[in-house]
Amino acid sequence: MRIKLHLLCIPLVLLMIFSGQIAYYAIILTSLLWHEAGHLLAATLCGVKVKSCVITPYGGEIKFENPAVVPASSLLWIALGGPIATIIGIGLAFFMPELLANKLINVQLVLLAINLLPIIPLDGGRIFMACLFLFYPSVRTLEYYYWLSLIITSIIFILTLINLPHSIFLATICLFIWLQAIKEWNYRKYSLAFEKYVMNRLT
Repeated sequence: MRIKLHLLCIPLVLLMIFSGQIAYYAIILTSLLWHEAGHLLAATLCGVKVKSCVITPYGGEIKFENPAVVPASSLLWIALGGPIATIIGIGLAFFMPELLANKLINVQLVLLAINLLPIIPLDGGRIFMACLFLFYPSVRTLEYYYWLSLIITSIIFILTLINLPHSIFLATICLFIWLQAIKEWNYRKYSLAFEKYVMNRLT
């Protein structure tokens, strides 16, 4: 399994360095790694082999070695693994020195709030997608969901741009999420074709 740092993390690092907040970014990076460890542990417990994990400004992207054999229930637990790890991290922060704990808790809460938004490509979107597989397996519904995710991410990104320069950090993260949503939307036909195959295999 390969673990990599996404290239779009570099502008975020430079922003932190020039603003004198490199220690703050170290907390963010640690939180992201802890979050992804939760996903990877969940994948291991579900017996799913991971091909690669790319750390992004809001979390990470996990690719499976053989996604065609991953059941919807495993996808749900893997998606839940990151938020569960973040919640555990928040609990552990209360036992740390107050100065570090406050910053760590704030970062973890922001990451948790962002990741639980029910839009692709965030964890909340993955969780919702897995639930659709389990309880309402319809390719047309999934396609509508891709459209809805793209619209919502576009609106959120525009709102962060309106509040610049005060929202520059949040805008950077939202930009990345927006670009990922566009990527997911552009490849939706291939994803939906694969998901239709999985649905037919499961039924």
